[in-house]
Amino acid sequence: MVVNKAYKFRIYPTKEQLVLINKTFGCSRFVYNFFLGKQKEKDAYWYICEEMKQNGQLPSNEWKGSFVNKYATIKELPALKKEYSFLKEVDSIALQKSVENLA
Repeated sequence: MVVNKAYKFRIYPTKEQLVLINKTFGCSRFVYNFFLGKQKEKDAYWYICEEMKQNGQLPSNEWKGSFVNKYATIKELPALKKEYSFLKEVDSIALQKSVENLA
């Protein structure tokens, strides 16, 4: 018989740690929303081309909108960090995980 045990811990971060935790949450949210916005732009372009095809303005919809590629977006993070300097203050793995959750 397998017995599962659980432990519950309560942490008490210092003020500096609390600030870093909040920055990490905010930057992860920013990166997630940034790449989600890029995906929505691609989707909107595909729908516009599809509507033009149905109206007879285009012969066919050759636009192939692709979903967010996890590895390509992770490679874009250093350029994003150069553009938004506040992303340098947090751990890069947290930002990579937010992109991975989006994909």
